[in-house]
Amino acid sequence: MLGTCQLFGANGALASRRRLQSGRQGLQIRQNCNPQGKCSILTPAVSEDLSQPVRLDAGDPAGGSQASKEGRFSFGKTLFGLDADTLAALMVEAGEPAWRGSQIAEAVYRQRITNLSEITTLPKPLRQRLAAEGWEVGRPTIAQVFQSADGTERYLVQGQSGEGLTVETVWMPEGDDGETGDGSDPEVVDGAARRWQRATLCISSQVGCAVNCQFCLTAKLGFQRNLSAGEIAGQVLAVLDRHGVEVGRDRVNLVFMGMGEPFLNYDNFMAAVRLLVREVGLSPQRMTVSTSGIVPGIERFAQEPAELRPKLAISLNAPNNAIRGEIMPINRKWPIEAVIDAVRKVQLRPRERITFEYVLLGGVTDRPEDAREVARLVRRSGLPAKVNLIAWNPGPGIGYSLPQPEAVEAFRQTLADGGIATYVRKPRGRDIYAACGQLKRTMEG
Repeated sequence: MLGTCQLFGANGALASRRRLQSGRQGLQIRQNCNPQGKCSILTPAVSEDLSQPVRLDAGDPAGGSQASKEGRFSFGKTLFGLDADTLAALMVEAGEPAWRGSQIAEAVYRQRITNLSEITTLPKPLRQRLAAEGWEVGRPTIAQVFQSADGTERYLVQGQSGEGLTVETVWMPEGDDGETGDGSDPEVVDGAARRWQRATLCISSQVGCAVNCQFCLTAKLGFQRNLSAGEIAGQVLAVLDRHGVEVGRDRVNLVFMGMGEPFLNYDNFMAAVRLLVREVGLSPQRMTVSTSGIVPGIERFAQEPAELRPKLAISLNAPNNAIRGEIMPINRKWPIEAVIDAVRKVQLRPRERITFEYVLLGGVTDRPEDAREVARLVRRSGLPAKVNLIAWNPGPGIGYSLPQPEAVEAFRQTLADGGIATYVRKPRGRDIYAACGQLKRTMEG
């Protein structure tokens, strides 16, 4: 939670300021950028000594709402990204009642108001004063839309930093079947007929990615920076607004599977989840986070309370460490056995399963012997699990081949015969570079 302690009164305001200052200092210490503007946070995250605590992210746990001292990532004075407690502290510091913070949170997150002047629950003089001091709602906005023939939409979303960088978000009406078997099956929506019964929203946590999976287009960007909590949650609200989604009625699943590795931006990722659950009203049981296998991140995730924790997906993608180490360099630090040991620490809810995501690369990971090995691996894990198979989605400059349809079906059947719940995720939005592994801010399509 952004405000983990009671923030009302002068002491709370001081605690809030200290937390913001601490985040700014951490940003300066942990981000390392080369002259081309690409940054790396993977090096400190993969320290060879696994017994030592690892700092997973370079983000500001307060949501990045204030500028760093260097001004490199100046987020301005934005309200979006601050939770109700932090907004209460802000109001107290401004000489207002603490409950004004709840009014702002209600307006920004529940009513989705994007202009400070339209928060009419606040007195007009207060709105004017906040605006004069440089405050704004500052919710991320959709800068460009790409539409697929299958109904998928890919968005370039403008963040809060004013630096011109965009991040990608994908809307999939009716989903891609990745949620099948995890309790998120569609329900009939009352009232007028709709173009969709349910949808899946794929969200990014970083601009670019440091993990460098060899089959993924996002890796071509390298790592550029973390997204703040507001920039992560803002993707969700911007798209929900676009499609007129009513929270509590419409069935929308969130998957943190877009650009970036969420567990290398852990503080901001979980702060965004808390905003979406506590302030927006979304259910964490309709959220899934995918990790490449950042073991310290999984261990932190295992300590999150069930009422705030999304479901967990592991990007497995290979039947053994030898192949996985070649296509996913992160495996050389945290091999499959270490990842599964960490996953066992997660206390699952009733009927909850761990998802193993598996990308099928033609001739590399889609062979019959691979399927048999994966089945043995999942059974030996002892986890209540399912496997989502993903036929690799091609991209320029990546030297892999599509699996043949018969190989995909044979792989699925082998797992099913081995007692593994297995589903094939439909490719969505390939024609606009919106499918899994294709997010690279491509302008064509």
